[in-house]
Amino acid sequence: MPRLYTSFAEFWPFYLREHSKVRTRALHYVGTSLVVLIAIAAVLSGRWAWLFALPLAGYFFAWVAHFGVEKNRPATFTYPLWSLAADFKMWAMWLTGRLGPELDKAGVARAPR
Repeated sequence: MPRLYTSFAEFWPFYLREHSKVRTRALHYVGTSLVVLIAIAAVLSGRWAWLFALPLAGYFFAWVAHFGVEKNRPATFTYPLWSLAADFKMWAMWLTGRLGPELDKAGVARAPR
C-alpha cells in the first residue's frame, strides 16, 4: 500500500521525486505557464469561457510527462489538492531559480551544469 502523507511538508519531497526527470518538470512548466497565461487572458478579456481550457492545458502536459517520460502515475490521482499546490510551488521555485536546493533535499539527482 502506498504511503499516506498527512501534511504538505511531507508530501513535497515525494512530489519532487515523482518529477525526477528534467523533461518531466519541463513539460509541467509548459502546462502551468499556459494555465497562468490563459487565466490572465480570460480575466483581462472578459472571456470567461476560456477558463474551461485550464484543466486541459495543465493536465495534458503533466500526463504526457508522467505516462511518456517519467513512466509513473500522477500524484494528482491520490493527492489532487496537494499536487496542484505542489505544481505551482515547483513552477514558482523554478522561475525564481530556487528549485535546485529543494531537489537536492528530496534526493533527486540533477545533471551537472
